[in-house]
Amino acid sequence: MKTLLVKYTPREERSTSKKLLDAFRNEIKNSEIEVLDLCINVPDMFNVENMSAYIHRNYLKEEISNGQTKSLTKMDAMTRQIKSADIVVMAFPMHNFSMPAPVKAWFDSVMLKGQTWDTSDGKYFGLMNGKKALILVSSGGFYTKEPMMNWEHALSLTKIEFQFMGFSDIRGILNEGMNAGDQAQAENLGKSIAEVKKIAIEWYGN
Repeated sequence: MKTLLVKYTPREERSTSKKLLDAFRNEIKNSEIEVLDLCINVPDMFNVENMSAYIHRNYLKEEISNGQTKSLTKMDAMTRQIKSADIVVMAFPMHNFSMPAPVKAWFDSVMLKGQTWDTSDGKYFGLMNGKKALILVSSGGFYTKEPMMNWEHALSLTKIEFQFMGFSDIRGILNEGMNAGDQAQAENLGKSIAEVKKIAIEWYGN
């Protein structure tokens, strides 16, 4: 079994998202672990060149030039990473009510037609069946109750991305209120870490 840890935690040791990821990693047993740090290995964004290459290769099924193939190198490598993993764990903070730009760029990199999803008779279907995903998001505010529930687009969007690729088991933890008082922060973080450990034990055993 292989576990891919995808993290974007630019605050490093001050990052509560990193604390959640560390708690999960400490519970992992009997699994090969691969780490992708999006702060260091920043995903490519689509531009004129690689978008054209992607469309001609993946949609039109055409041969593309060596230069076009090279423009898709990093996207293809990240796609191979996620395809090789049985469990994917993502950790990142909420930025302006959604996922940070490098996290969105990573999804754009790995959600490639014919690789992690495809179409048949005009219908979309995922190709990642049988895989599991855990999403760990920290936020400064509170988004699980009104009046801010409709402002949350970090955890909810990430779940949709994994669902689209066909992941069979998708879990998510929103560690909210990290800009609240010290007591509320500690209580919420403690609760989130307990949830993380529970999922890890369920997936990897005692």
